[in-house]
Amino acid sequence: MEPPVVKKRGRKPKPKDDKDQQQQSAGKMKEAKKIQQPSVDEKYTQWKSLVPVLYDWLANHNLVWPSLSCRWGPQLEQATYKNRQRLYLSEQTDGSVPNTLVIANCEVVKPRVAAAEHISQFNEEARSPFVKKYKTIIHPGEVNRIRELPQNSRIVATHTDSPDVLIWDVEAQPNRHAVLGATNSRPDLILTGHQDNAEFALAMCPTEPFVLSGGKDKSVVLWSIQDHMTASATDPAAAKSPGSGGSIIKKTGNGNDKAADSPSVGPRGIYQGHEDTVEDVTFCPSSAQEFCSVGDDSCLILWDARVGSSPAVKVEKAHNADLHCVDWNPHDDNLILTGSADNSVRMFDRRNLTSNGVGTPVYKFEGHKAAVLCVQWSPDKSSVFGSSAEDGLLNIWDYDKVYASIFVDEDVLFPASYKLVKAFNTVVYIACCMLFVVEPNEDDRIHIALHLVYVYVVWVSKFI
Repeated sequence: MEPPVVKKRGRKPKPKDDKDQQQQSAGKMKEAKKIQQPSVDEKYTQWKSLVPVLYDWLANHNLVWPSLSCRWGPQLEQATYKNRQRLYLSEQTDGSVPNTLVIANCEVVKPRVAAAEHISQFNEEARSPFVKKYKTIIHPGEVNRIRELPQNSRIVATHTDSPDVLIWDVEAQPNRHAVLGATNSRPDLILTGHQDNAEFALAMCPTEPFVLSGGKDKSVVLWSIQDHMTASATDPAAAKSPGSGGSIIKKTGNGNDKAADSPSVGPRGIYQGHEDTVEDVTFCPSSAQEFCSVGDDSCLILWDARVGSSPAVKVEKAHNADLHCVDWNPHDDNLILTGSADNSVRMFDRRNLTSNGVGTPVYKFEGHKAAVLCVQWSPDKSSVFGSSAEDGLLNIWDYDKVYASIFVDEDVLFPASYKLVKAFNTVVYIACCMLFVVEPNEDDRIHIALHLVYVYVVWVSKFI
């Protein structure tokens, strides 16, 4: 059977006219004259040689199947030399066995504990003793996105190739064996409201049990799962009561494995304002009523649920191409990052945005050579963030340290010494503040490089 193809974000390239093709051909001719760039293998060898310098600790764990999403969960235990951390990851199979959501426990060595010699001698073919599978959930379809609920570490949400968002209680779910013919695990809750597939845009509110999603129907949908959490806490077997804030909880049973006997929740609000697929969403860190979204219409939209379902602020041309990702600074509510198919990352200050669509980014960060797929702020330092792209690069930035560059290079910033990691492959999927570098190789295996957020912050601090 054919191996699974690593899934790219659901965007089809726009058709090019003759002029564009001529310009592209001319560009290729110019590039051919340039000095030949190092191969992927050479770049990987270079990165591997720098591992002891880049990381305080690194563990490599070889998986059987590619992983489309991975995410840190809560810290489970603290010890003198290492911590035990929850890890969520997905397995995208070729159909011979079901797709799965895997819950694992990782032992993460603390900074300045592991020897540099040990870090540099990792084996790409081995499975790490630091990563132990805790539970497997047979997921109905591929797991495109995983998000955890800050208020309850047992609850995670997943996106697949369907209009629904699936909610899972990872402790209550039974452990399953992914064998051919096995039935799908039953979600603890199904969130309905999208009219078309919602594959990637997914967020959990840091202050309230709210879930946010975006999809191909060009809409942003908001749910509250407070009633479900309350009912589960008091009596997991009890019938679910009608939801608050306009949500309606009902039973579903349409013959689909994932929906059979699973309760569902209707939307608390549906927000219309995009003219193309919504690719990413995020909540304001300090408000459950404020959130933002980006999409293939090149728009950045800020929403306020208290004033209705129309955009509070809409930046019509946030980038020169489709927007793929967005993140809100957890330390400063005014700063928002966006990443785009124009290969750049931009930082906006919402105080400078106006309701008529005018908005100039505070900074433009240009260090990638392909579409940016993920941006995320560091939870530990307000000026540090990471970006990853289809060029296989994971860049770590500190806008405080390169602030002076705006006076000498027309407001365009480069990663300078903060380009710490080069994870080399055709596509790199990064999650949870670049904690994971997922590298599909030609043998259909995955190497996951694990390091805590504080690892790169500690490393950067050596140069501050």
